Amino acid sequence: MPSVREEDVQQGHLVVPAAGGPGVVLVHDVWGLYDHFRDLARRLAAEGFVVLALDAYRGFAERPRPEDPGAFMRELSDPDVLATIQAAVDRLRAHPEVAGRPVGVIGFCMGGSYTLLAAARVRGIAAAVPFYGILSYSHGLYAGPPLDPRKKPESPLDVAAEVRCPVLAFFGEDDTLITGADVRALEERARTAGHPFAVQVFGGAGHAFVNDTRPQLYRPEQARDAWSRMVSFLKAHLGTGAAR
Repeated sequence: MPSVREEDVQQGHLVVPAAGGPGVVLVHDVWGLYDHFRDLARRLAAEGFVVLALDAYRGFAERPRPEDPGAFMRELSDPDVLATIQAAVDRLRAHPEVAGRPVGVIGFCMGGSYTLLAAARVRGIAAAVPFYGILSYSHGLYAGPPLDPRKKPESPLDVAAEVRCPVLAFFGEDDTLITGADVRALEERARTAGHPFAVQVFGGAGHAFVNDTRPQLYRPEQARDAWSRMVSFLKAHLGTGAAR
């Protein structure tokens, strides 16, 4: 792996390749910023990107340990998380090793949902790659008492046609947390988006198929394919090489 510099920063974990490059904000799943996402940040930095693996829970008085992920996500404030993503994008855009080069956002599971929301609501994003982000707030993990509209003003599906940048979204065909109907609804809305918007569904894969720390869910072949497609997509829309 090419040489990279790593440091913990207020907003998360920053990984910088020796030559610098375009920026990527990486948004974790419901369990927070743990070693899997630091490892993904290193792998992406080795491809020539300055990566900020975001800690979306940095402002919490206590580190959350969600016993019921659905209940936790229902109470999480989307505007607050999007403000945290906005601050991370702004930080990377101003970072001397990025030096004005484009910045993208990628995210996984809960982070995938926020990546799609960010593609429509956060300024300064040049490309977005959500992995198996939950799309609807009307069923599944979000089923239950009515949601607080101040915390959940709009779902990823609600904003899909309003994205401000190219999007590449990944899903597993066997995902029990995201219905095929939701994915088809996303594909339909993607057709009216004002930017390129591709949806890739992998057969033989379910939720979290990229997460190699969860062997019961990890699907190596599909994960390698998705990673390769993501890197090519990011290089196409963010560029490569050292910042100038």
